[in-house]
Amino acid sequence: MISPQDWPEPIIRVQSLSESCKDSIPQRYIKPLSDRPSINSILETINNIPIIDLRGLYSTNPHEKASTFKQISEACKEWGFFQIVNHGVSHDLMDLAKETWRQFFHLPMEVKQLYANSPKTYEGYGSRLGVKKGAILDWSDYYYLHYLPLSLKDYNKWPSLPPSCREVFDEYGIELVKLCERLMKVLSINLGLEENFLQNAFGGEDIGACIKVNYFPKCPQPELTLGLSSHSDPGGMTLLLPDDQIHGLQVRKGDNWITVKPVRNAFIVNIGDQIQVLSNAIYRSVEHRAIANSHKERVSLAFFYNPKSDIPIEPAKELVKPDKPALYPAMTFDEYRLFIRMRGPCGKSQVDL
Repeated sequence: MISPQDWPEPIIRVQSLSESCKDSIPQRYIKPLSDRPSINSILETINNIPIIDLRGLYSTNPHEKASTFKQISEACKEWGFFQIVNHGVSHDLMDLAKETWRQFFHLPMEVKQLYANSPKTYEGYGSRLGVKKGAILDWSDYYYLHYLPLSLKDYNKWPSLPPSCREVFDEYGIELVKLCERLMKVLSINLGLEENFLQNAFGGEDIGACIKVNYFPKCPQPELTLGLSSHSDPGGMTLLLPDDQIHGLQVRKGDNWITVKPVRNAFIVNIGDQIQVLSNAIYRSVEHRAIANSHKERVSLAFFYNPKSDIPIEPAKELVKPDKPALYPAMTFDEYRLFIRMRGPCGKSQVDL
């Protein structure tokens, strides 16, 4: 399978559509009835995924520490999502990261177009996922960047405006890598594995990390479309810095979509497909999507912590038993990611296949 070089159709920026379409959205963005958000259900199910205070991980009180480990374990098994507070990342840095990218999306279009991406690597300024011709599109633009390994980090793809962008995101990336490393140890211990198991399975210090900044412009008909279609994250673990003023993320729980209420200065953590594979489905990645909003724009920052691209990922042998055989064959993250990039967001069907 070879990654395509070009998009199948000319790219239209959703931000431009938002400014020109005052009453209705183009047909290309109207979802099938079964995929549209129900406004009633959105209002009725604003809820919260578990909120976990990470101070307990460093407590000298063994009961408090054990309780925090247990909360994370239960959230991974029952939700695949949780919010974390007191995580050690500067709140000022979090605010600065969001504001820096908000400024980028408000630059003149000709400046942003200098960074237009292609489906070969997705790096840069984009407005669609997947390369199927005639596909129904999502109501969002984005900016995608490689952060690690350093061999893939290309500053030519990083915006030069706003002037602080590169400096802010280098600092932000350093802090989030450290936070992911701490969480990986907790997940390993909770699975009954040696504390560095998941980190080593990802490649030790030689892991991958990417940043995807989502920009959701105002939408005149949010009930007909989605900001981001239902999907599970293909990588290992995602740390999402949401817009805490506007509800947008929905998480599937059984047959229902739960609209998450972000906590100020929290990260939303979710399990990706690679940890589902390594844990032999003890922990499961979960479908989620983003809804559109008619009144306000929204910016969110997703930090993807991934395995090294060429390491085969398969269930941990310690978690494979006669009554619990391995559920997945070995596959490198590169192979899996290319498969997904060709198809675009498709619920949980990717990892199930």
